[in-house]
Amino acid sequence: MHAALRRLAQRAVARAERRLPALTRLRRPEPLPIELNRRRIYILPTAFGFGFGALLLVMLVGALNYANNAALLLTCLLGAAAAASMLLAFRTLDGLRLSDIRADHAVAGEALRLTLDFSASRLREAVRLDCMGETRAFAVDGTTELHLQLPTTRRGWQALPRIRVWSTWPLGMFRAWSWLHPQQSVLVWPRPEQAGPPPVLPADGQERLRPQPGEELAALRDYRRGDAPRHIAWKASARHHDLLVKDFDRPEPRETWSLDWHALRSLDREARIARLARWLGEAEAQGRRYSLQLPGERIEVGSGPVHYARCMGALAVLP
Repeated sequence: MHAALRRLAQRAVARAERRLPALTRLRRPEPLPIELNRRRIYILPTAFGFGFGALLLVMLVGALNYANNAALLLTCLLGAAAAASMLLAFRTLDGLRLSDIRADHAVAGEALRLTLDFSASRLREAVRLDCMGETRAFAVDGTTELHLQLPTTRRGWQALPRIRVWSTWPLGMFRAWSWLHPQQSVLVWPRPEQAGPPPVLPADGQERLRPQPGEELAALRDYRRGDAPRHIAWKASARHHDLLVKDFDRPEPRETWSLDWHALRSLDREARIARLARWLGEAEAQGRRYSLQLPGERIEVGSGPVHYARCMGALAVLP
């Protein structure tokens, strides 16, 4: 019985989609770019529009009853203005194009910043966008960037919600709207734990960086056999009997952190992820080099924002 009802509902939806594609398209995610056209724009009078229509009806009845040509002309002019405002409200959205969506990085529980790129072949004024309870007004002249804050609750891939674009321009008598449902997801990083112990590294993990010559002059010292000629301070040596050599600061050697998922067997899965995320943040803040060992994946030693984003992304997609 349930299977028969399900098949009947699927046939009804498929038939409605063939007959009225605009009614079902808003429920399906769509690949970018998304362009609005007449098949997917809805328009209805606002409360002010209904009141204005009732006023026009009363004026029309009074003008016809008293055969007042001036009142009849005024009624027709106001009706033409209302019809023109309906057309302009529709044309505000017709041809509007969502070209691209870019997302910044954010950890679970924080708002993720989205950048939406809208484009149009002509100026569009007083366009509004509703997303997750937030409303933004903007105008499109060529290409426009719109920034939104998307709330997040958990790590991993998060699908983008449906977005409503609408306008009541120019007179507020008609509301034209359409739905955008981008087929795109954003990656939310795991939230690091607030505090905890530092990583315990194995003996072979206490790898030291080889000291390299620094770039800032620290002092002048006496020449020693084997010093490079380019480091000799010739001007200072001319004022002394012996050769002087420029001595540069050397960076402090730092150990490489080998962060291993399997070394945290005493913690549950989410606690492991939170601790590794904290260690990654600390290593990046201290300028250390680090590697990450996860189930089925190993990220080799590296550092920098790109390496950090790769490691945090690998933690975020763990099942």
